Amino acid sequence: MATSKATTVDEYLAELPDDRRQVVNAVRRLVRKHIPTGYRETMAFGMIGWVIPLERYPTTYNKQPLQYVGLAAQKNHYALYLMGVYADSSAERALKAAYAKAGKKLDMGKSCLRFASLDDLVPEAVGGAIATVSPDDFIALYEQSRRR
Repeated sequence: MATSKATTVDEYLAELPDDRRQVVNAVRRLVRKHIPTGYRETMAFGMIGWVIPLERYPTTYNKQPLQYVGLAAQKNHYALYLMGVYADSSAERALKAAYAKAGKKLDMGKSCLRFASLDDLVPEAVGGAIATVSPDDFIALYEQSRRR
């Protein structure tokens, strides 16, 4: 599934074949275990997203909630969008170091960590990257990026 028109997380999960649903649910549990208080799980941009709600921070460039983490089952892989890693170079370095130490290949663009199976993830490193940025810190990183 490249994109989804689901309006709820439950609808999104129901669209997935059972094997892919199991992987998405496992990663969803990982995110939920580590995500700081203040983010809200929702559907955003055709995927499961953890966002700062508009009532908390309404001044985004696109009038959408500020997305911190996204999780999607793409056609040929899964994608975990880690905007905190994208916005914070120290979080990016830590994630790269953890993958190297684990002997695993990190397949990552600017924010998109791509993986074909749960075995491709380093859960402690991913969880740590998610846990590092509070909503207040993420708002500050976002505002700093908009000033450039």
